Amino acid sequence: MAEHTVKAFDEDITRLRGLIAEMGGLAETALQDALEAMARGDETLAEKVIAGDKKIDALESEVDKLAVRIIALRAPMADDLREVIAALKIAGVVERIGDYSKNIARRIGQIEDRKRFEPLTLLPAMGELAGEMVHDVLTAYAARDPDLALEVIEADNKVDAFFDSIFRNLVSHMMENPATISSAAQLLFVARNIERIGDHATNVAEMVHFAATGVYPPDHDD
Repeated sequence: MAEHTVKAFDEDITRLRGLIAEMGGLAETALQDALEAMARGDETLAEKVIAGDKKIDALESEVDKLAVRIIALRAPMADDLREVIAALKIAGVVERIGDYSKNIARRIGQIEDRKRFEPLTLLPAMGELAGEMVHDVLTAYAARDPDLALEVIEADNKVDAFFDSIFRNLVSHMMENPATISSAAQLLFVARNIERIGDHATNVAEMVHFAATGVYPPDHDD
């Protein structure tokens, strides 16, 4: 009986990890597609990103239900409980990454005179860096790699630096070209969403580190 229970628990954990991986893959693709849509002004691709967010939401709901079932039926302890709780939190964060990608996609059709904005050349690079953070943190989660999680946390400083540069550029542009304020504000919104994706990847990295080691990384607020 005990062996059966252990096997069933292992199957549940494997399923939980698989759902997180599937969510993460969809969120990563959503970000890539949103950034490509922004670079090309492709509203059709943007609509695809917006529609695809429902699948990420549905997977988060599935993670929630499975995690609650594992806790209720398996009564996991110590390391096992830590992993289930981390998966619950990570699913919520990944769902937010999907939301930010959807928010970026929604701005695509509201940016006019695209060639007039230098940040349009900076935003893809910033987005690529944030996308790498998302990819690496999902790899860290799958491999239970606390060292890679720490690398993701360090990378967030570069995303923040990108945002500061783009913010200054756009504010200057708006002051010099008042007619472009509306479009510049949309680009600033996009930059803020990318910056938040970096923050959320960092949050996942902190939870991956905790799930793997039992302690949060240095300088963690909690």
